[in-house]
Amino acid sequence: CYHCKLKMKEGDPAVYAERAGYDKLWHPGCFVCYTCGELLVDMIYFWKNDNLYCGRHYCDSERPRCAGCDELIFSNEYTLAEGQNWHLKHFCCFDCDCVLAGITYIMVNNKPVCKSCYMKNHAVV
Repeated sequence: CYHCKLKMKEGDPAVYAERAGYDKLWHPGCFVCYTCGELLVDMIYFWKNDNLYCGRHYCDSERPRCAGCDELIFSNEYTLAEGQNWHLKHFCCFDCDCVLAGITYIMVNNKPVCKSCYMKNHAVV
């Protein structure tokens, strides 16, 4: 088995993945996503860098995912802030929804807030 490295016994069911090559077999329970461990038998799978991936984690390796909406970002323009990727319109103040790209913001409880909302709602008076 390519995953667990145990010998395949004659007569045992095995999974063969054409994209991985003719020399690789898996036990049905070992045919899982490299990232999340989701069982991929009877599912669409992806083969990349000698690993199996479910659709979500394969796509995550190809395109960034927006921290605001959890969708893939296909645009060439997006914001990288606080270690996460954001669609330009989704990186916004959690209090007033104004777009924060290119302006000063403050993190409050791990959420970005514009300067005026911070002064109005969160700053110590």
